[in-house]
Amino acid sequence: MTKEMLKGNEAIAEAAVRVGLEAYFGYPITPQTELLEYLSRRMVELGRVFLQAESEVAAVNMVYGAACAGVRVMSSSSSPGFSLMQEGLSYIAGSELPCVVVDVMRGGPGLGNILPSQGDYFQVTRSAGHGDFHPIVLAPASVQEAIDFTVLGFELADRYRHIVIIALDGQVGQMMEPAELPPMGEIAQARPDWALTGAEGRSKNVITSLYLVGEQEEAYNIKIQNKLKEIKLAEQRWFEYATDDAKLLVVGYGTAGRIAYSAVQSAREEGMKVGLLRPQTLWPFPEDRVSSLADQADSCLVVEMNAGQMIEDVRLAIGGQIPVSFYGRMGGIVPMPDEILAAITQEYERLLAHQSIELNC
Repeated sequence: MTKEMLKGNEAIAEAAVRVGLEAYFGYPITPQTELLEYLSRRMVELGRVFLQAESEVAAVNMVYGAACAGVRVMSSSSSPGFSLMQEGLSYIAGSELPCVVVDVMRGGPGLGNILPSQGDYFQVTRSAGHGDFHPIVLAPASVQEAIDFTVLGFELADRYRHIVIIALDGQVGQMMEPAELPPMGEIAQARPDWALTGAEGRSKNVITSLYLVGEQEEAYNIKIQNKLKEIKLAEQRWFEYATDDAKLLVVGYGTAGRIAYSAVQSAREEGMKVGLLRPQTLWPFPEDRVSSLADQADSCLVVEMNAGQMIEDVRLAIGGQIPVSFYGRMGGIVPMPDEILAAITQEYERLLAHQSIELNC
């Protein structure tokens, strides 16, 4: 396979097609509309299902229905539209159904703007709907990762019968980079045993999230929590750079993490012992690795394109072992490498000054 120039949104769409996407339901909203637009042509030419719904509320409930039939199904939206999907996503999680939903984040709150942001971190990681559940959340930082995580997303959704959210900011969705697509695969002919495919020759399947008796609802919740524990143990993913001797650990995801990588490289060239950890799963958060790196580091700097949301998970993982500081931009502003380098330098100098005081005591 050879690399070709691909836009992030369109690369996700084509990757989904190639791994067997059978049905897509969505509604246009920038900066993800190219994904829907691309599939409006591609799915139709392949004889697969594409439907532009009347709203995001309708789209997510169509996803619910298709998922019940055991087909590979996907939707996509951007921050305000994703908010409208919350009830439907909770129903899907409560029914233990696999699906992939792409959230191309934009500035907010409210209508905000169409510029890239990471303001949906709480929305995608804390539950993405009412009740006690977490979706699996994958956070690409490049077009190639957007492709790879789309492939992975469908695999994880099927493996765990669970929602997978691909959470990227508008920068990754709109950028063009050389990337490699997976080969074209076949549509799965066999449906899973639990799917609603007609009950001829077998007992009927029932898919529901309604349990009126408290004890039954609790037992079902415990089953879901056990599945989440399994996912948390098995699916923590991250990228790291120069962490072996790092005294300052920088943590950022998506575009912020990618730009922080350049800043950390520059800091290394200036002699600073700085390392980077970029979470690739926002849930489950790579808390085990963050905690182990905190054992050797003396300080941590979190970089985000919001007011500080992932920092809460970093602090929970670090558990007070070392101080945690923050640098962020909001409203669709993308931080530049020199800005992050300045924040790194300031934190590193503070760290050195603190250690000097300790040595002199």
